[in-house]
Amino acid sequence: MRLNIRGKQLPVTEALKEYAEKKLARLDKYFENPQNLDAQVTLSVTKNVHVVEVTISLPGLLLRAEERHDDMYAAIDLVVDKLERQIRKHKTRVNRKLRQEGRLKELFAEEPAGKVAVAEADEEEKFEVVRTKRHTLKPMDVDEAILQMNLLGHSFFVFINADTKEVNVVYRRQDGKYGLIEQA
Repeated sequence: MRLNIRGKQLPVTEALKEYAEKKLARLDKYFENPQNLDAQVTLSVTKNVHVVEVTISLPGLLLRAEERHDDMYAAIDLVVDKLERQIRKHKTRVNRKLRQEGRLKELFAEEPAGKVAVAEADEEEKFEVVRTKRHTLKPMDVDEAILQMNLLGHSFFVFINADTKEVNVVYRRQDGKYGLIEQA
């Protein structure tokens, strides 16, 4: 896997870079062609909290994990563990979808027999919709959408952007700032 390790307001030492590379190399065993994959790794420190963000782009799937800890090395360990859980969770479902679509190439590497059956049984989960809401989307600007979101006490808000006439989503980030999702 090709890694792009960068520090956000933090110098990335050679030891830190080597540690991240070594730990993230554990993920290579889950992919058929790890040399063709790119991973973006961002290391940062805010108020003595070390944050590690990793994003791996796959065809039709985006794996992303973020971990916070008071030690950067521990945060790297935690983020790799989280990514491994995500990969195992998606592995069966994604490979099944690719086979159903008639593609022969599988995204994830096969595990030895015996391990697969146990992993599939543990990882398979059912998604149940427990509530459905209907919401009339009205045109508004981003600032008004953020105000509406805050008034409702939600962490996101769906609206029609008055400028672009497209459906957008504003959301509250973990750092307390806001994000905007626009249609591609």
